[in-house]
Amino acid sequence: MVPKPEEINLLTGESDAQQLEAEKKPTSALDEPVSHWRPRLALNVMADNFVFDGSSLPADVHRYMKMIQLGKTVHYLPILFIDQLSNRVKDLMVINRSTTELPLTVSYDKVSLGRLRFWIHMQDAVYSLQQFGFSEKDADEVKGIFVDTNLYFLALTFFVAAFHLLFDFLAFKNDISFWKKKKSMIGMSTKLWKVKKALKMTILWRGLIPEFQFGTYSESERKTEEYDTQAMRYLSYLLYPLCVGGAVYSLLNIKYKSWYSWLINSFVNGVYAFGFLFMLPQLFVNYKLKSVAHLPWKAFTYKAFNTFIDDVFAFIITMPTSHRLACFRDDVVFLVYLYQRWLYPVDKRRVNEFGESYEEKATRAPHTD
Repeated sequence: MVPKPEEINLLTGESDAQQLEAEKKPTSALDEPVSHWRPRLALNVMADNFVFDGSSLPADVHRYMKMIQLGKTVHYLPILFIDQLSNRVKDLMVINRSTTELPLTVSYDKVSLGRLRFWIHMQDAVYSLQQFGFSEKDADEVKGIFVDTNLYFLALTFFVAAFHLLFDFLAFKNDISFWKKKKSMIGMSTKLWKVKKALKMTILWRGLIPEFQFGTYSESERKTEEYDTQAMRYLSYLLYPLCVGGAVYSLLNIKYKSWYSWLINSFVNGVYAFGFLFMLPQLFVNYKLKSVAHLPWKAFTYKAFNTFIDDVFAFIITMPTSHRLACFRDDVVFLVYLYQRWLYPVDKRRVNEFGESYEEKATRAPHTD
């Protein structure tokens, strides 16, 4: 395979050994495949003393069986399975002219018939992905899900994912996550409208057709907007220096393949930081108003489930460390919100993130015949 480009310190450049090795190679050879070494060999032998029906041998196991005739009975030798799934691309070692020794770890383990058949099917599935046009890197990430994760934890993850899909369907059906009236309030500039009060625009969805309504902010809404703007300003004073400082620190201490790689990484970290910033103003508003907006228990349950569902996948899917840490942003904000919900009273007059206030529903006269 074509070797991966070396990661270097962008300020100091390559080391002398790297430059010397690169000078020995012609320019055309830098993009040519070179031999790699697999440092690990995993052998599995089926330990179950299982008696197969000779007329209906399973096709997946049959190709791994070697038969011997002992009298009138046909026996099969212990089934040897060479685990190819454990060979990851990241573990391959380049073989060059200076290589004199290479490590090799041979591991042996017993395997049951059920687990053997499972690994055979997984290995065939990964091979089929490459036949369908998946790159070796994509297929290797799929292998990592099964190899680097405990099978019981993986089964639990699939169960949680299926339950999450069912929960989303029920939420959509009962209008938990998609309210019948979706509202978003947008403050209009006083110079634009030439009025002293800020205006709000409410969007009511009639099926797929939006309906716009204009009005003025109430005193509670005005305070909420003021505190929200104040929180964003304070947080920007903290996050802008942190983002710039993090980019400079990574440039000085972390190796990258190119300047483009460093730039993309810095931008991505900035996106994660500002994504966290946009979650925090609600907590600041709750602190200033000493109350929390009303949230129905069904919507609360849905938000809580969605908050922690990402944590399960963060442990099994191969991803950069910064993205894995970003999956826990919701957890921190949600735990602080739970504390505020316990500390402050619930104000049904406040408008929640869906733009709805439950004051009208609470003061509505009861139905009489």
